[in-house]
Amino acid sequence: MAVARALEWIFAFYFLSHIPITLLFDLQPLLPGVYPSALSDMLTWYTTTFKDSLVASPEPWFKCLLCFEAVPQLFFFPVAAYAFWKGNCKWIRTPVIIYTTHVITAVVACLAHVLFADFSNAKVPGPQTLQERLTLSAFYAPFLAISLAMLLFVLFSSAYKPVEKKKKK
Repeated sequence: MAVARALEWIFAFYFLSHIPITLLFDLQPLLPGVYPSALSDMLTWYTTTFKDSLVASPEPWFKCLLCFEAVPQLFFFPVAAYAFWKGNCKWIRTPVIIYTTHVITAVVACLAHVLFADFSNAKVPGPQTLQERLTLSAFYAPFLAISLAMLLFVLFSSAYKPVEKKKKK
């Protein structure tokens, strides 16, 4: 039971931390020129240092993922944080299943791009060496790991299993 509660707190922190991360960094590619120079400079430093071409020059499919983060997910973050902080909220199970399967799919697509794309003719330099690709992947991988852990938790934890209603005869 203590492990389950610790996981719920980790998931609550995950969702709470996503609110400022989404607002301050993740949405910058959708709203260029809107952010103060300190934040845009920080994002430029990140994209240059780690050669993250997805963020530096997002392709339409990646912008689509950012739109999903901007609208439904940003509103879901505080709800999910509350549910996990409170604990044993069965009503969050289905929304978390939807959220995590979406995130897992999105992150796998991003990792495939980072690991296997040919950046030799890219507008913005991407990772070239295996070391650069693995380093950049390390920024995306925790989102995959946490989402997978969260999915398995709500699927198999007794605290989140739906209560079966008895049929009336």
